[in-house]
Amino acid sequence: MIKKLPLLIGCFFASILYSQHKFLNDPKISAADLQKTKSEIDADAPAEILYRSVHFIVDYDGSLKQEIVSRVKIYNKDNAGEYLDYEIPVFNNGKGDSEKLIDLKVVTYNWENDKITPTKITRDEKFKSKEDKNYTITKFAFANVKNGSVVEYSYTIFSPFLNSTPRTLIESKIPTRYVEFVFDHALPIGYSINYKGSVAPKHRDAGHKTLYGNQFQTHRYAYEDLPAFKDERYVLNNDNYKTGVRAELNSTLFNNIFKSYSISWKDIQKRLYDHDDFGEQLKKESLVKNLLPNEIAAMSTKVEKAAAVLKFVQNNYTWNKEDEAFTDKGIKNLITTKIGNTAEINLLLTMLLRNAGLNADPVVLSTINRGKLTTYNPSISQLNFVLASFDDNGKFYLLDGTSKLTELNMVSPRALNESGIIMSKDDAKLINVLYPEVSKTILSIDAKLNSDGTVEGKFADRDTKLYAMIANEGFTDDQKTYSKNYQDEYRFPFTNLKHQLHENNDFETTFDFSADSFVDHIGNKMVFNPLLFLYSQNHSYNQTEPRRSAIEFYSAFDRVKSVTITLPDGYKFENVPKSKKIRTEDSGIQYTYLVTQKENKLTIETTVQIDDSSFPADYYPFFKQIYDNVTKLEAQVVTAVKK
Repeated sequence: MIKKLPLLIGCFFASILYSQHKFLNDPKISAADLQKTKSEIDADAPAEILYRSVHFIVDYDGSLKQEIVSRVKIYNKDNAGEYLDYEIPVFNNGKGDSEKLIDLKVVTYNWENDKITPTKITRDEKFKSKEDKNYTITKFAFANVKNGSVVEYSYTIFSPFLNSTPRTLIESKIPTRYVEFVFDHALPIGYSINYKGSVAPKHRDAGHKTLYGNQFQTHRYAYEDLPAFKDERYVLNNDNYKTGVRAELNSTLFNNIFKSYSISWKDIQKRLYDHDDFGEQLKKESLVKNLLPNEIAAMSTKVEKAAAVLKFVQNNYTWNKEDEAFTDKGIKNLITTKIGNTAEINLLLTMLLRNAGLNADPVVLSTINRGKLTTYNPSISQLNFVLASFDDNGKFYLLDGTSKLTELNMVSPRALNESGIIMSKDDAKLINVLYPEVSKTILSIDAKLNSDGTVEGKFADRDTKLYAMIANEGFTDDQKTYSKNYQDEYRFPFTNLKHQLHENNDFETTFDFSADSFVDHIGNKMVFNPLLFLYSQNHSYNQTEPRRSAIEFYSAFDRVKSVTITLPDGYKFENVPKSKKIRTEDSGIQYTYLVTQKENKLTIETTVQIDDSSFPADYYPFFKQIYDNVTKLEAQVVTAVKK
């Protein structure tokens, strides 16, 4: 379940009249631009976009041309690093069709000796790298950048891929003085404009025009003086909440033959099932006839069979870390090599579930990094992930074989992106793609207070369910960095650091510690916070600006801190806090501070319970209020005195 999210789709500007604004009018660099010392939109900004133009042309020859011009003013180069190095990806589908980058120009402008001085980078300072089989990246960095410089790049990309344009983000992390999106397409080729966000253009021009010596449909939007979009915490992908524009192919009309694309998800379903790298792969049932062990067929329930088929795929096939909605080398190659992309792994999983007698279908979706699926505007170009699914007497299950640790209805976190589409053999159906259970983080300390004020004990950090999978994969990917994170967070002596995946798939980190920094001596008394190093003076729900984004987590969760402290002989506790519980009216957020004392042992257990994976933006004040109380309650101290 997802709590109601605020509507972010902009109403499409019915009140904006035809604009006489001149688009594609790249202004010359000026002395005033170079002599400015701060942004008029935000005086503290390290940089601002002076001019940015994104121009797409779909011509009558069936090619897509993308022309980009970007000019950025640098006020503080030490804090503007991400605007000084760029990467331009060029796509190759591996089947003979590829994009082409031309006319890349990279210039830094400075004001020197009362004149504008340009510095261009040479051909040798641009370089290409092959990131994977589909992408070649051209990388460059600006030269001679100083505080006050203006950096500018421009380039053109020719593409044979007409299904959609890349999403153009209108808002940026720095202020923007001017940005425009221009899309001109030949009349026989129809496009829908997918507009998402809350910022309306200051200038708009749309309609049929004579352009480039022929008839075109144009869509032009320009924006001025936009403040920086500040990323917010507890958001899976902040780009989902930025205003953005994308054009999606919907039809063609050539030789009086009309062809429709992407009108509904049912149309997408037909295209997928007709595709060589999707539906045609699912038809190759003979490939999987004898793959499964015989004991799976003998299992009594569908759930048992599904869990066994998932485990079979996890044990025998490995994801190559490429998320795609289509197979690359095909199911036959996956069976042979044991390695494949997301589509190959999970289409095979779907085929094996069907082979085991289950009513299984693939589910297609967009990953978190790709952005939320715009379900109201169907298109194949949004899709880059496949799951398997099956129905058991009306109860629906999702499966993901790309991770070795997933279970039924547990999918990789990168795919927990709210929505997906079941693509059955004859229909398409929108579903929620969420983790339905509660994940837990349990931080526990069993400690002994010594009479000299030192504290020694054992610490355990245990994650369950989805959080355990995330922790284990983080550890597996880079064990050294994972361990160092604990050394950075807990700055006191500890030993015997261990990380362990348990048989039930819980993941746990433990260490032993001994420190003299947790206790204050006041006369013959020892005063300390009973949560020891698990107490935090601040919390991160401290945003002062109005919240724009939903509050998002991978999973509903419980976060538990449990600390047991044993006093030395001859000591007793004084000023022991009382238990308390607070919650929101709907119990969406609950907090418990539980105190248990037995002779010279004191246990403090605190629990934060968040009952959903997503909350609307206007819920943010409730999070802040609860966590204000959490910080206050957990600041309480106890006293140990001699009897």
